[in-house]
Amino acid sequence: MENTKTIKKNSVKKVSTKAKKVVSKKEVKSMPELAPAKVYNQKGKEVSEVKLPSNVFGLSWNADLVHQVVTSMLSDSRVIYAHTKDRGQVSGGGKKPWRQKGTGRARHGSSRSPIWVGGGVAHGPNGLKNYGRKVNKKMKIKALYTILSRKYKDGEILFVDKFEIEKPKTVEAVEILKSLSKIKTASDILSKRKNSAIIAISGKKQAVEKSFSNIGNVEVDEVRNINPVDLLNMKYLVIENPTESIKFIEAKMTK
Repeated sequence: MENTKTIKKNSVKKVSTKAKKVVSKKEVKSMPELAPAKVYNQKGKEVSEVKLPSNVFGLSWNADLVHQVVTSMLSDSRVIYAHTKDRGQVSGGGKKPWRQKGTGRARHGSSRSPIWVGGGVAHGPNGLKNYGRKVNKKMKIKALYTILSRKYKDGEILFVDKFEIEKPKTVEAVEILKSLSKIKTASDILSKRKNSAIIAISGKKQAVEKSFSNIGNVEVDEVRNINPVDLLNMKYLVIENPTESIKFIEAKMTK
């Protein structure tokens, strides 16, 4: 019996360490180098190429890790609305409804008992429950890299050198999407009704953000804010200024 217990304990430890495993330097060296990716301008024309790091865009799919991280992020962002009062929180009911004996009725100590109308709720939901799940920072970053790798393999990542919009105009934003739809891998970036693309800009650009704000199937955010949940909700990812943006994403693991 002792041997079986020790085997079970060791197996549990192995499973937990697998979930927390991060890409080591040896694994990075053993990974094959990725071919340079094409960089387009906002008119959909090829401008240059960018080298992609294997430890960010060359990972194999890890469904367990992605599920664990996404579930924890959704749990952390959960807003608790349901709240009931128990018999101690409901106002009134201080006086005993009737005397203990001699009435022929059942004994009761308070009219705020859960079995009474207007009484408290037994075992009901309350706003004190915490749905948060702790996940290590490195696990979140690896889940982000895993999703980026999968999207790159599926041809759902576009690299654009820069977005230039002087004044907020939805017409210009639509023209940019039309131009990007000429690329073979992103032919439905404009026609897709829901959850089409997330545009990751290198910094604050109010004109770009406001121009795309009226397009319901597209979201604009800074590169530093991209996360696994947003990437899974959207089909395409458009990264502006890929050289600097990729350096920033890769440096997340070392911070």
